[in-house]
Amino acid sequence: MSVAEADKKPEEEKIEKGGELLFCGATNWDTIGRLGNSDGNLVSPTRLRPLVGVDIRFVASGCLSCHCVALDVEGRCYTWGRNEKGQLGHGDTLQRDRPTVVSELSKYKIIRAGAGRGHTVVVTEDAISFTFGWNKHGQLGSGSVKSEFELSPVRCLVSEVRNAVCGADFTVWLSSVEGSSILTAGLPQYGQLGHGTDNEYNTKESSVKLAYEPQFRPRAISSLSGEAIVKVACGTNHTVAVDSSGFVYTWGFGGYGRLGHREQKDEWVPRRVEFFQRQNILPPDAVISAGSVSSACTAGGGQLYMWGKIKSSGDDWMYPKPVMDLSGWNIRCMDYGSMHHFCGADDSCISWGRAQYGELGYGPNGPKSSAVPKKVEILDSMHVISVACGMGHSIIVVDRTNVGDRLDQLDVYDGKASSEGNEELGRKSAVATSKGKGAANSKKRKKAKDSSDSEGEEKDSDDVGDDDDDDDSEHNANGWTEEKGRRGRKASGRGRGKGAKNFAAEERKSTGRGRGRPPAEEKKSSQSGRGRAKAGKRGRPSSEPGVKFAEVRNLVEMALSRVLCDLLAEAFAIMLGLDQVAGLWIPFCARTTRMCFSMLNSGQD
Repeated sequence: MSVAEADKKPEEEKIEKGGELLFCGATNWDTIGRLGNSDGNLVSPTRLRPLVGVDIRFVASGCLSCHCVALDVEGRCYTWGRNEKGQLGHGDTLQRDRPTVVSELSKYKIIRAGAGRGHTVVVTEDAISFTFGWNKHGQLGSGSVKSEFELSPVRCLVSEVRNAVCGADFTVWLSSVEGSSILTAGLPQYGQLGHGTDNEYNTKESSVKLAYEPQFRPRAISSLSGEAIVKVACGTNHTVAVDSSGFVYTWGFGGYGRLGHREQKDEWVPRRVEFFQRQNILPPDAVISAGSVSSACTAGGGQLYMWGKIKSSGDDWMYPKPVMDLSGWNIRCMDYGSMHHFCGADDSCISWGRAQYGELGYGPNGPKSSAVPKKVEILDSMHVISVACGMGHSIIVVDRTNVGDRLDQLDVYDGKASSEGNEELGRKSAVATSKGKGAANSKKRKKAKDSSDSEGEEKDSDDVGDDDDDDDSEHNANGWTEEKGRRGRKASGRGRGKGAKNFAAEERKSTGRGRGRPPAEEKKSSQSGRGRAKAGKRGRPSSEPGVKFAEVRNLVEMALSRVLCDLLAEAFAIMLGLDQVAGLWIPFCARTTRMCFSMLNSGQD
């Protein structure tokens, strides 16, 4: 416990100083990772109007998070972004484009925070933890199984909390209680909770559909009861932890080698990474991070090591390897998003990875993505205090000292008021509702047999969609093209369920050509008479196929006859020795020959 407390003090002193919050990436929160309008992206670090001049000391987001959390030096908690599950903690599900203080936490001083796919966790100065948002898998740690959504902060069943972080659908707490230094709750599907099981079961005795029993109450990881865990980071479905001796442990989903054990097997209990032992243990000031498909930490000398899927192409790093491009840099903070990386090193800010919304902050004239670490030029010579990466966005906190008026030269984003955003969402939902009604009416017109056959399969597809939550969840759940299931479960490809796939096949079967008219209708219209022209594209009348062919044949015959006549006339003139007057004779012969050909074609003598 004393080692954990000693580790806690320098961390708190380190983040006590606040700075200016800068944001880059997507601002249309309801369309990130989904089909929709992606305009309004901030491709350069930009200040947010409600936080201009506010001393922010800590920021948080997550690999699949489409919302943000910021803490100021006075302990106020600001949240903004997507709010479909109540993950902003304001007592409603209204999206907020502007940072807004969580009023129910105003009487507490918040020092730590974490963000998952649809939930948020915070830690107070009094070692109390609160969570809010989606609770389908028990990730809030409140022990409640009655409510799937908690729109306002609820207290977690963990005492003496020092830190808390979130994966996609699970939460990890660090506690000062001896023998229970790390606790987890939430979805156990890949063993990311570290309790030695994935709690898998069949939904019905006669069904092969699998489900996973949620862990609603925070539970200490028994295999680490003798260790004092001082640092922890979560990817989408895996966890990285460091104990007071500097040893590194990983567990959860093992795809792409993100656990660093030289294999891709899932680990249901914490397993020590062999690479970080003996002379290569982590120092007390080490920084660790976990992304959707990779993990990283700084070791001796500040050298950055990474493992997992580092680039969208090339071999995976199955064990920790040094990132030579960042050798010699003093990395103080770093975070990984769904596909990109950000870190603060020395007096610079460095980013790299694959970007879609300008989240790397290179500006309108810079590259969209970068396979190697690259400095964010507009932030050069600025001291970075904290960074956070989410799905399609990045947050940076920079020190205001020694920057002069450079911050004043940056753009300021106002964002939409909550009422404006609600009106827009209302219009979108109305459009979606009308589309849904149209689809329902079209279904009613189908044959009763087809609809009854596909009814059960569509229901299974809807169930799968509910388990997977949002469309964007499948996009980057465990990687760019990660297989979703194990032990015989096939990847869904585009996230479509079996029912949707069969439904599309039935549509193709019933219509013959998918989107066109049925063949019977086309045949009927083609036999309606040769004198009547069919309606073609763009409203222009189109001729019968036979008429078109005859016109083309006549044009070809005329061209060929013209060329043939000219050749015959020239040959005839040379044969008669009329070379000298060929200039007058050849045209005369050509016209005569063409006249003869035209008379023969017309059937005249």
